[in-house]
Amino acid sequence: MVEVFKTNIKSKKKAKQVITFLKELFPVAKINFDLEDCDNILRIETVEDSIDDQLIIELMHQNGFYTE
Repeated sequence: MVEVFKTNIKSKKKAKQVITFLKELFPVAKINFDLEDCDNILRIETVEDSIDDQLIIELMHQNGFYTE
């Protein structure tokens, strides 16, 4: 399953911090950003589990990032 989120993250440094944080919670997921896209896309892919998109949005908001 792949979930795609629009974010307000624009720097590689912030993207790496978010990836590190999310990898702690979802260690088997493939997580990356497309900062070249106008929506600064966060992509989370996992084979085993479904992804709770509302949980991701809430976690991102709690850490000060806009995500939809």
